[in-house]
Amino acid sequence: MTKGKADQFAAAAELLLDAKAVLAEGPHWNAEQGKLYWVDIQGFAFHRLDIRSGADEWFAIGKSVGAVVCDATDGEVVYLTTRDGFERYDCRTGELTPVADPEADRPANRFNDGKCDAAGRFWAGSMEDAEVNVAGSLYVLDNDLACRKAHGDVGVSNGIAWNADETEMYYIDSMKGTVTAFDYDAAAGTIANARIIIDFATEEGAPDGMTIDAEGMLWIAHWGGWQVSRWNPRTGEKLDAVYVPAAKASSCIFGGDALDVLYITTARIGLPPEQLAEQPHAGGIFTFRPGVTGTPTHPFRPRPKFR
Repeated sequence: MTKGKADQFAAAAELLLDAKAVLAEGPHWNAEQGKLYWVDIQGFAFHRLDIRSGADEWFAIGKSVGAVVCDATDGEVVYLTTRDGFERYDCRTGELTPVADPEADRPANRFNDGKCDAAGRFWAGSMEDAEVNVAGSLYVLDNDLACRKAHGDVGVSNGIAWNADETEMYYIDSMKGTVTAFDYDAAAGTIANARIIIDFATEEGAPDGMTIDAEGMLWIAHWGGWQVSRWNPRTGEKLDAVYVPAAKASSCIFGGDALDVLYITTARIGLPPEQLAEQPHAGGIFTFRPGVTGTPTHPFRPRPKFR
C-alpha cells in the first residue's frame, strides 16, 4: 500500500531518526546549537536532536506538551506549551516553572502548536483534548511574560507562519481544515482582518503544522495524507508535494547550516498493528531537501529576563 502511495509523488522524504514517538510535533530549529527540538505530545516529553552527532536527548515533562521554543539568552532553557498553558523548563535541573495559564478554567482543553515571531513573542493556541467541540483560542505570550488572547472560535490550533516582512501571519485550524491569513502588526504583535486562503476540503488528510520558505511559499504537513505540500498563499494554489512514509505527517521546519533541509515530524498514535506494519517508521523524524531555502526559527525573548 505504501509503495503505491509513494508512486503518486515525484519525491520522497528520508528517515532521519526512528524515534517511534506517539505524536511528534512542533519542530524548532536552533541554528546556534545545530539542534532540532521537537515534542512528543502524548509521550509527555520534548526532545533535542543533535544533527551532527545524531544524539537525541529526551526530557520527560509528565503531561502533554504541545510546543517547544528556545530561550534567546540561555541555551539550556526552553519555553513550552502544555496542558497547563505556557511554562519554562530548565534542561539542566529539570525544573518546570508555570508562566501563564489563560485556560485554567477549561480543564478539557490543552495547548497545542506554537511559534515565535521575530520579536520573540510566543504564539500558541489551544484545543479541546477530545477534539469534539470548537473550544480553543489563539494566545500570545509577550516578552514581559504577560499573556493575551488574540483569536477565538478555534477547533484545533496548529501551524503558524509569517511572511518575510511580517505584514501577514498564516494560521491553521486543523478541525476546520483551513489556513487563515491575518494582517500582522509586527510592532504591536496583533492580528486583524482574518480571511481563509486555503481550504483542505478536497485534499487528502487535514492541515497540521506549517512553515514558510524564503520565496514566501507555505509548507504544510498533511495529517492522514502521507505528505507535506507546498502552497502559494497569494493564490491558494498547491504547487508541489513530497511523500512522507508515514500517514500522519504532523509538522515541518527548515534547518541545517544553509536552512536547506526540511525536517518533518510524524506520529503513530491511533494506528492499529496492521497499519504500523505498513509504516514501521511512523513517529519518526524525516528530512527532505526541496531545492529552496527556509526562513530562520526565532527564539522566545523574555523581558525582563526570567528570574
